[in-house]
Amino acid sequence: MFQQLTRLLRLFYNNFEEVFSALCVGAMVACLMIQVGARWITGAGVPWTEELSRYTFLWSVFVAAALVAKQGTHVRISAQYLLMPPKARLVFRMFVDALWVCMNLYITWLSWNVIQSGLEFPELSPTLNIVRGYVEMIIPFGFALMSWRIVEGYIVHWRKGTLLNIVTEPHEYEGS
Repeated sequence: MFQQLTRLLRLFYNNFEEVFSALCVGAMVACLMIQVGARWITGAGVPWTEELSRYTFLWSVFVAAALVAKQGTHVRISAQYLLMPPKARLVFRMFVDALWVCMNLYITWLSWNVIQSGLEFPELSPTLNIVRGYVEMIIPFGFALMSWRIVEGYIVHWRKGTLLNIVTEPHEYEGS
């Protein structure tokens, strides 16, 4: 029983970004289809679908950014590193990624402060009447998750003894 629960939690953890982003995109597409269908049939839209599709788009973008960081498939200019020896490449890459993580954590902290004030003085969304601070919590969560996935990639490679593979085999999945 405990092993099954552990396996289920590990499966959830390893695939969180993929599943969450897919659900958000699916919900967004469903909302937009409802909106188009309602306009086509009745000539009038369904207001909540527009708002919900915006929110699910926002959520999918910030969680998918963490997915891209986890997989190491984000846009990165790396041709200049090919002139360096692999160990120097690794040091430079780790330095740049450390800057990236620091910037992400700074944005996490700033956005969390903004959201706290948004929760202190709540602003409701126009049609769904949701406190916008709750919707916007995805911003610090996404940046923190992105930072964790970057650090996790290094931890996984370090434990496996394949840290140098990050720069010698750039197409290798970073999180594996």
